[in-house]
Amino acid sequence: MNDTTTAQTRMKSGIARPELDRTFSVAPMMDWTTRDYRAFARTLTRRALLYTEMVTTGAILHGTPRERFLGYSEVEHPLALQLGGSDAGELAECAAIAEAWGYDEVNLNVGCPSDRVQNNMIGACLMGYPEKVAEAVRAMQAEVSIPVTVKCRIGIDDQDEDADLERFISIVADAGCEVFTVHARKAWLQGLSPKQNRDVPPLNYPRVHRLKQSRPELHIGINGGIKTLAECQAQLTHVDSVMVGREAYQNPWLLAGVDEQLFGEQGPAASRLDAAIAFRPYIQQRLDEGAKLNHITRHLLGLFQGCPGGRRFRRHLSEHAHKEGAGLRLFDDALSLVNEPECVV
Repeated sequence: MNDTTTAQTRMKSGIARPELDRTFSVAPMMDWTTRDYRAFARTLTRRALLYTEMVTTGAILHGTPRERFLGYSEVEHPLALQLGGSDAGELAECAAIAEAWGYDEVNLNVGCPSDRVQNNMIGACLMGYPEKVAEAVRAMQAEVSIPVTVKCRIGIDDQDEDADLERFISIVADAGCEVFTVHARKAWLQGLSPKQNRDVPPLNYPRVHRLKQSRPELHIGINGGIKTLAECQAQLTHVDSVMVGREAYQNPWLLAGVDEQLFGEQGPAASRLDAAIAFRPYIQQRLDEGAKLNHITRHLLGLFQGCPGGRRFRRHLSEHAHKEGAGLRLFDDALSLVNEPECVV
């Protein structure tokens, strides 16, 4: 029985899911938070809530095989599926599919600023249509028992007041959504590229903090520009949860401190090498399924930042992992180039 079948069996058996703890999560990131990254993240943290890349409703409803878009390993739980779409009926159908596949949460993307998704009424442009988001949330919640949540920005284009964000949140909350993760930057839908929208609009953490103060009954999480666990702890004095994106990907060792520093529990990895070795069986399993080594190991390139040999580790994988027949021996050769005890923290 494969992992997805196991998830479906668990769902159909009626096994109750534990309450999700959203204190810390890793943001959904296109091309980055793939199933291989998420499985690797679990060698570093058991407690972080993980999100898939955004998957469009069209991909789920019409793409084949569905495993390509929804497949995951059981180790990835707790795991949320992020959906991109605006049609309430399609989103409801996809939410039901997500629940059947065993996902712990379904999240609606109301924050992605790219032209491609705007043209399909997906992502940040939906902040201009809060009633449409509310309709989608109602439809999704009517079909599932798992949480339906929303990830949004603090505003778009000329929306530059607390009242703009609060109006959006209020309309969607009235439809039944209780959990919002807010990227503390506006999105400029015209004039800035998606990359620029991640950096150019200034961060406005106080606006998200004030939102939490005005809506204490809602779960308000914050996202954007957070790079250290100390910053996470500071944010948690103002909001309910913290979501970290690029730093959790580019410097994955950050995740190794999450369980201890934010949850008071010992994490699964005592060292970077421990995490890499723990990941070996997963690599072999994916290779046996036909995956390419470089598609898996590209997510580990930042693991040995600051370690003597870390650059050689990255170069060895970058130059050789794409070659035909590359397997665990090549991965082990790359690990042998690193001297972790002398890492600079």
